[in-house]
Amino acid sequence: MNSRYRRRTFLLEIVMIAVAVGFLFPVYVLVTLAFKDQQQIANRPLSLPSPPSVSSFGEAWRSAGLGSALLNSTLITVVSVLLLIALGSLAAYFLARTATRLSYSLYILFLVGIILPFQLGMIPLYQLVDNLGLLGTYQGMILFYTGIQLPFTVFLYTGFIRSLPADYTNAALIDGASHLQAFAHVIFPLLRPITGTVLILNAVQIWNDFFTPLLYLGGSGRETVPVRVFAFVNQYTSNYGLVAAGLILAALPILVLFLFLQRYVIRGFASGLKG
Repeated sequence: MNSRYRRRTFLLEIVMIAVAVGFLFPVYVLVTLAFKDQQQIANRPLSLPSPPSVSSFGEAWRSAGLGSALLNSTLITVVSVLLLIALGSLAAYFLARTATRLSYSLYILFLVGIILPFQLGMIPLYQLVDNLGLLGTYQGMILFYTGIQLPFTVFLYTGFIRSLPADYTNAALIDGASHLQAFAHVIFPLLRPITGTVLILNAVQIWNDFFTPLLYLGGSGRETVPVRVFAFVNQYTSNYGLVAAGLILAALPILVLFLFLQRYVIRGFASGLKG
C-alpha cells in the first residue's frame, strides 16, 4: 500500500514539474532575451545572458513611448477600479440585505450581465460613446470599464456580504445609524478580503485589455500600454531583445500588484462563492 502510494506520488510530482516547466519556459525565454544584445541572441538564443545587458530596456522605454502609456493605463485602471469598488459594494449591500422581488430581479439582471459577452453590444456602445462626445477620452474608457465590469463585481460582493451575519447591520441600525452609515462604518471594513479580490481581478482585466483601447482611444494620443506595445512589436519584430524588454516593462506594474495582493484573491473569491 505504501509502495503504491509512493509510486503514485512520484508520478504526480513528475506531472506537476512538467506542467511548471511548460509554464515557466516562455517566461525564461522572454527574460533571457531581454538581457541579451543582438550578438548573444543570434549565437546563444536559449542560454543565460553573459554578460547581461540592460540597454534594451532603456531603448524600449523610449521607442515605445511607455512613459505616457503607463500614465494612461494607470489613470484609467485606478479610477475604474475605485468606482467599481464603491458602486459594486453599495449595490451588493442592497441586494444582499433586502429580500424583495426588486432586489432579486436586479441580482438576476447582474448575473445576465456576466453571461452575455459585451461584443454583442459593441457597435451600439461605440455609437453611444461617440454621441456623448467621449470617444478618445479617459472618461469614455472609465465609463465603459465601470459598466462592463460592474456585474461581476456585484456578484462577488453580494456573495461575500450574504455570508456575513446580519447581526452586524442590525446592531448598527438599533444604535441609530442609517443604512449608509452602517455600511460605511460596519460592513465595508469587513469586506477587505473580497475587496482585494475585486481590485486585482478588475485591475488585471482593465490593464491587459487591448481591443477596447484600440477601438476607443486609437489615434488620440491616450493609448494604453497594450496598444503601444502592439505597435512597438510590429515595428521591431526582428529585434527580439527589444521586444522582450518592452513586454516585460509593460507587464511589470500589474505583476507587482498581483504578487502583492495574491493572498486576497483565493480567500475572497472562495468566500463569495460560499455565500
